[in-house]
Amino acid sequence: MTTMGSPEAKWRVDTATADMRERIRAGDFRPDDGSQGQLPTANTLGEHYGLSRVSMNNVIKNLREEGLVETRSGNRGAIVRPWTPVIFLPQQEFEASAGHNADLLTQLVEAAARGGSSRIDSVTAEPADERIGAKLGLRPGEHVAVRRRTSIVDEVATLTDDSYVPLRLVDGSDWMDPGNVARGTNQVLAELGHKLERAVDELRPRYTTAEENVRLGLSPSGSVNAIELLTTGFDSEDLPVQVTMLTLPGPRNTVVYERRRPLPEAGE
Repeated sequence: MTTMGSPEAKWRVDTATADMRERIRAGDFRPDDGSQGQLPTANTLGEHYGLSRVSMNNVIKNLREEGLVETRSGNRGAIVRPWTPVIFLPQQEFEASAGHNADLLTQLVEAAARGGSSRIDSVTAEPADERIGAKLGLRPGEHVAVRRRTSIVDEVATLTDDSYVPLRLVDGSDWMDPGNVARGTNQVLAELGHKLERAVDELRPRYTTAEENVRLGLSPSGSVNAIELLTTGFDSEDLPVQVTMLTLPGPRNTVVYERRRPLPEAGE
């Protein structure tokens, strides 16, 4: 990484934003006592980067939209926002309890004494793209039901969570309701005869897309490193019935898997 003040650097708003993002993560602006840090003024930062005050304000705006800093009336510099990444444990999906709040992420967040909620962005029926269609074993042109939502933690949009199910399985059911389904959409699938019994997870690193940036409150040009967690869920007949795609921006999430040695068979 080319750091602030390097003589060879020719900074732009996007590259200065990336550099400031890494410096904030590294704790460069946090006092030795660990208290909440404060950025220098836009003028001071502009001198380091060779950028105008207007350009530097755009950098700070990008950082604010990413949830890394906040600006307060009366403060000369932006405040570094304290943030602990959400610990996401995919293996706990089948341990989630049904009831008042059947959403797995919200249960985990509440257990960690943090504020969590889900925002439904859209519920649609649309032709499946090639990737989703292949995962679900659909015929060409077959439609899927899609629920797109964004999870909010401590008032910060933390991840996108999109579910795809063959439309023929859920058409006319609560799965298509435009709001949150209190008992959970997995329970709806179970009631329709397709209880999820097995899941296969695929992870890959990528950048957030422009559409995800809007949903996550990022700058349109503020794409960040993310982990894509693509899960294919199978029912008791081992038929693929649901694909879930989570996009977890690196600064806001940590994905943790736990592995256990299988119990020995009787007599071993």
